[in-house]
Amino acid sequence: MAFTPEEYNKMSQKASPNSKSYKNIPMAFLIGGLVCALGQGLMILYQNAGLEKDTASTAVSVSLVFLSVLLTGLNVYDNIAKVAGAGTLVPITGFANAMASPALEFKSEGFILGLGAKMFIIAGPVIVYGISASILYGLIIYLFRLY
Repeated sequence: MAFTPEEYNKMSQKASPNSKSYKNIPMAFLIGGLVCALGQGLMILYQNAGLEKDTASTAVSVSLVFLSVLLTGLNVYDNIAKVAGAGTLVPITGFANAMASPALEFKSEGFILGLGAKMFIIAGPVIVYGISASILYGLIIYLFRLY
């Protein structure tokens, strides 16, 4: 069954619920801000515990990733994401969730073909293109001595 672009667009508009941006945008801002505030609080905590700034920054990233994966495993992260939207997707916690969710979903297929292979379904392209872009930008800076 073939549809014209106009028919497809009409069907798509009918099937897609309207976004409540008056609610979604403030919630994304609030929850995303709370994630960042948590990160800043952890940074202060780690520095007060005696860690240097660089080491504390690493500890904050690891802590946020750990909390995100833990909440994903406990089926809490998805409930937060339903309310927060992009507020949970943009920070590092969203990346951790994107890796943990497929891994948990396919764990019944075993460690190699399930957990190991499916973990990178969503995050794999991000990693590949991120590394490729950083190499390309590094070469440009090196070749043209822009620094």
